[in-house]
Amino acid sequence: MTVELFSSAFCGPCVSTRRVLARAAQLVPAVRVVDVDVAEQVDRAEAAGIRTTPTVVVRDDAGTEVFRAEGVPTLPQVLVAMARVA
Repeated sequence: MTVELFSSAFCGPCVSTRRVLARAAQLVPAVRVVDVDVAEQVDRAEAAGIRTTPTVVVRDDAGTEVFRAEGVPTLPQVLVAMARVA
């Protein structure tokens, strides 16, 4: 499974989101966390329908989106989203 964090360099909440995702990755070693800077990867962010940062998208192994959260998610939210994939 992949967790994408759509973030930007000057986004304070993105820092908190990175911490939540790092903790989730410690608890679920099979997860791959990808940080996508929306300023550097505009096309990818637009294709994903990103409207705000931070946005977290959880995808299964086939690349299908199973969860999306705008703003800072909680660790339990992320873990539940990951459980949907497992």
